[in-house]
Amino acid sequence: MIITSGVSGGLLLAFLTLLDEGDEVLIPDPYFVMYKHLANYIRAVPVFIDTYPDFHLRREAVEAKVTPQTRAIIVNSPNNPTGVVYSRAEMQMVAEVAARHDLVVISDEIYEAFVYDGPPACMLDYCPDALILSGLSKSSAMTGWRLGWCAGPADVIAAMEQIQQYSFVCAPSVAQEAAMVALDTDIASERADYRKRRDLVYEGLSRHYSVQRPGGAFYIFPQAPDGDGDRLVARAIENKLLIVPGSVFSERKTHFRISFAAGFDTLRRGLDVLARLAD
Repeated sequence: MIITSGVSGGLLLAFLTLLDEGDEVLIPDPYFVMYKHLANYIRAVPVFIDTYPDFHLRREAVEAKVTPQTRAIIVNSPNNPTGVVYSRAEMQMVAEVAARHDLVVISDEIYEAFVYDGPPACMLDYCPDALILSGLSKSSAMTGWRLGWCAGPADVIAAMEQIQQYSFVCAPSVAQEAAMVALDTDIASERADYRKRRDLVYEGLSRHYSVQRPGGAFYIFPQAPDGDGDRLVARAIENKLLIVPGSVFSERKTHFRISFAAGFDTLRRGLDVLARLAD
């Protein structure tokens, strides 16, 4: 295990360790925005797996993207931007495909504390050699404190440590002290509160939009009524509602992302705006 400067820092170290120029990394689409740009930054090749319309993984879609140049596959569950939580069957399928093609599984589990409808599945249960990344930015509201970790095979972690020694050096020591308290803090009540937010937002949106019910994280990813998420976001901003276009997280622009990490009154006002824009 290595302590990293947030999960983002861990992702950079993992990409630098595992991927060379021209290597391909499989990324389910929609995806956390950093994955694509990290791959491009080190001149690896992001290869996108289409998960529309329900944002779940299918074996045939994953297998179809594997080539002799494929080196790794990223899994992010609960997912940003969709809030989808992958099932145990999906996790097992990814592990089987990775084993068949000798791929490294990079599992970004930063939202593991925010699963609302049952216990989360961990990739480590199916792929002992996976790289598992997580941290305290979300579960302990320590976003700017830059504290995460990565667990995985000893040789990979040793290489990541060497790169970190000559780049980040270490995660902030003050944050590491704070983490000792954060790790012993029960957030069950906060998780229950976020579940209520999830239910409020999903129920409000589903009356007007095509939308999948998120099983985790604090995001929801509706489809724009006319299929143009960019245009809907521009109209929302004109109405003093800040949401994010789906094109930031996807090779498509049909959807938009909402964070429900806001107060209930704010969420209700936002839902009112979106209801008007859907008409």
